[in-house]
Amino acid sequence: MGGGRDDRSLSDLFAELAHETSTLVRQEVQLAGSEMSQRAAQLGKPAAALAVAGAVAYAGFLALVAGVILLLGEAGLPWWLAAVLVGLALAGAGYLLVQRARADLKQADLMPRRTIETLKEDGAWAKEQIR
Repeated sequence: MGGGRDDRSLSDLFAELAHETSTLVRQEVQLAGSEMSQRAAQLGKPAAALAVAGAVAYAGFLALVAGVILLLGEAGLPWWLAAVLVGLALAGAGYLLVQRARADLKQADLMPRRTIETLKEDGAWAKEQIR
């Protein structure tokens, strides 16, 4: 048996366990925060792509609606039908851009996997200390 640890009282051992567990939990919370910050930073590019896609769809809508509606109206289509056809085409293009950006966002893994693993290890360690 190792001399120093056996001389401590049960209350001292529990106090040490509580202190170490508290320190461990604080470190895990810091790790989770750091990991979540890294994951959030990864979302910046897809979020910007989504914003750009929306702006492109809107700008395209404004520019093309005016030009193409005028072109189709002058070609003999009723103005309302020209407007509906152009609007549907641009809305479809905008929809495709938004779906691509959403797919990129869905691929981002936001789970703090390292933190989850270390919390499992910490739980096993704490159980072992109580035995």
